[in-house]
Amino acid sequence: MQTQSFTGKIAVVTGGARGIGLACAAKIVAGGGRVALWDRDVERATQSAKALGAAVAVEVDVTSEASVAQAVAATEKQLGPIDILVASAGITGPNTTVIQYPVDAWKQVIDINLTGVFLCNRAVAAGMAARKRGRIVNIASVAGKEGNPNASAYSASKAGVIGLTKSLGKELATSGVLVNCVAPAVVRTELFSQMTEQHIQYMLSKIPMNRFGEVEEVAEMVAWLASDLCTFATGATFDLSGGRATY
Repeated sequence: MQTQSFTGKIAVVTGGARGIGLACAAKIVAGGGRVALWDRDVERATQSAKALGAAVAVEVDVTSEASVAQAVAATEKQLGPIDILVASAGITGPNTTVIQYPVDAWKQVIDINLTGVFLCNRAVAAGMAARKRGRIVNIASVAGKEGNPNASAYSASKAGVIGLTKSLGKELATSGVLVNCVAPAVVRTELFSQMTEQHIQYMLSKIPMNRFGEVEEVAEMVAWLASDLCTFATGATFDLSGGRATY
């Protein structure tokens, strides 16, 4: 059986300083690739890059078109043309009802979780298509398919990521660039600090396997989608939900 190899490949991982993003970056580095950790917390990203070895830290605000363009230029200057994008940066937003949801908080979640993914996908897709090769893996969520109560902005943003992935995957289907997304159920990361304990327990109660996912489990699926072993999947959503996903 073939194993994933990223030898000679340059990857960008947004939100790469920690959590799912860092686990994905570690998997790519272990396969021989080099990675740019895009994160607004450049100090943490620098520490993570040093720990990984074959990685660099790039400060970025994924909600800013100009900042994303600068990050692309910085990455290509340091490492070379981008072969892989893993769009992992995101926030949860507050846990409250739609009626009580603050408009500013709604806009922030959509800006980071959806517009940020759009801007990063948009920024790397043209170069990938011109080189006739590339892999884009967006991190969505089962919340984008099921809709979690008291998490409307997060659920809506992740539903948007799924729709964006399907659109871009079809647009690039004959270009050599494959675009897919992963929809995990709850994975224990530092994002838990942004949620109420009540909401955490609600999400756990919905998982038939009765446990949270691990970042390494997400990284395994992402690594396959980001590799040359993935050849006939594009515009697709891959569940990683411990049995929760119903469609």
